[in-house]
Amino acid sequence: MKNTIFEGAATAIVTPFKNGKIDYEAFDRLVNFQISEGINAIVVAGTTGEGSTLTDAEHKELIKHCVEVVNKRVPVIAGTGSNDTAYAIELSRYAQSVGADALLLVTPYYNKATQNGLYVSFKAVADSVDIPCILYNVPSRTGCNIKPETVLRLAEHKNIVAIKEASGDISQVAEIARLAGDKIDIYSGNDDQVVPILSLGGKGVISVLSNICPKDTALMCKSFFDGEVNKARQLQLKYLPLINALFCEVNPIPAKCAVSKLGYGENSLRLPLTVMEEANQNKLFAAMKENNLI
Repeated sequence: MKNTIFEGAATAIVTPFKNGKIDYEAFDRLVNFQISEGINAIVVAGTTGEGSTLTDAEHKELIKHCVEVVNKRVPVIAGTGSNDTAYAIELSRYAQSVGADALLLVTPYYNKATQNGLYVSFKAVADSVDIPCILYNVPSRTGCNIKPETVLRLAEHKNIVAIKEASGDISQVAEIARLAGDKIDIYSGNDDQVVPILSLGGKGVISVLSNICPKDTALMCKSFFDGEVNKARQLQLKYLPLINALFCEVNPIPAKCAVSKLGYGENSLRLPLTVMEEANQNKLFAAMKENNLI
C-alpha cells in the first residue's frame, strides 16, 4: 500500500466571497475553525469551493494562500482537475510548487471521456507532478464514471494513491475495494455514506458536512477506526437530516448558506449558482438548530 494522505475527515472547504472577490479574512477564520475542531485535512478549490468559477489567477492564489494559512498543521489537498487535461497539468504543477500536499483530480466534465481516455488523462496529470493524486469520481455532476477496472489500472501509478468515490453506488465502491483495495485508498465523497464506505475498507471522507460540523465528522471516522462501530453508526444516522438539508439544493448552495449563518463570510455565490431559496433555508436552519449548531 502507498502512503496514505490522511485518515479520517477532510473538509471540502467553501470559498467565501465579498463584493465579488474572495474573502480571505473569512476563509482564514473558517480554516482555523476546522483545524481547531480536529479536522484531518483541507481540500481547497474543489466543487464545494466553487473552483470551476474561480479565475485562473484566483484559483492559484487561493491554493497558495490556503497552504500558507494551514502552515503544515494538516495536509492541504488542492482541487486541480479539469476537462482540459493541459490546464489540469498546469494547475497541478503550480499547486505542487506552492506546497500543496496532494491533488484532487475530478473526471473530465461535459466533453467526458472513454475509460481509456480517463486512464490516459489521469496518467498524464500524475506523470507531471511528484505529489500524491486523488481521483474524484462524481458522475452525477460530470456525466462520466470511472469504472472499477479503470481504477485498478490507474492504481498502478505511483502517484495515484486514492479515490474520492461520490458515485453513490455502494456496489461499485465494493468492487473497487475488491479489485484495488490493497493498491489505492478509498474516501467517501458522500456524507450520507461515510460509515458504509468505512466498512468496506475506506480511509475516511472528503466532506461537505464538516464545513459546519468538523468535530463530529472527524469523530465519526475515528470512532469507527477505534472499533466503536456503533458510535460511528449513531453519528452517521444522527446527522442524516442535516446532510439531507445540505444537499436539498445543488452543492455548495446550502453549504455556503450554512457557513454564512455561522459567521464565516457572506451568503454569496457565483452564477450560475444562486442563493438558497427561503423555504429550503428554513429547513436547513431547523436542522442546524436540531444539532445545536445555531
